[in-house]
Amino acid sequence: MSNKARFWDRIATKYFQQPINDEAAYERKLELTREKLSKDSNVLEFGCGTGGTALKHARFVKHILATDISENMLEIADRQKAENGVENVTFQQADFDTLTAPQVSFDVVLGMSILHLLSDRRPAIAKVREMLKPGGYFITSTACLGNKLWFMAPLLWGGRLIGRLPLVRIFTYGQLVDSLRDGGFEIEHEWVPGSGNSVFVIARKP
Repeated sequence: MSNKARFWDRIATKYFQQPINDEAAYERKLELTREKLSKDSNVLEFGCGTGGTALKHARFVKHILATDISENMLEIADRQKAENGVENVTFQQADFDTLTAPQVSFDVVLGMSILHLLSDRRPAIAKVREMLKPGGYFITSTACLGNKLWFMAPLLWGGRLIGRLPLVRIFTYGQLVDSLRDGGFEIEHEWVPGSGNSVFVIARKP
């Protein structure tokens, strides 16, 4: 098990019990995402955590494959799936870097609160593009600390060093959007809600 997986395993219960910071913004992201979903949609979500977002979208799509590196997160997700009687979501333990899935097989890929936790977002963006069908959507909500919270870099580094925080990459909204464009996506929607520390983006594969 990687150190990264151990961190998320350790905090899985606390993560699940923690309330959503901005409920209105979260609900709006769900609404905007559902505009790109249909009953025929095959969806991939990577970094799904305890599965809340995947389960909320389940009734609007054909199937969701939801992955995460944390076994403990996925145990909670499977429990929620059973309690809610959801049958068209498959939870799978996988690191997105090594996840194998057929190319050109998904209508929508979700990466919610995950790109800033990857060692390099660019290969992940390229992999998403390969997995999407032409005209498919990559929808992401990403913490972009480079705009207002760049000064936290030493604290984040120190927290990671002692095992109290995960890897967190610092970049700006503009740098994230440029990465998506450079990766071959067209930006259809860009929204910075609430506190302005994250950006919600809907990007389309031509």
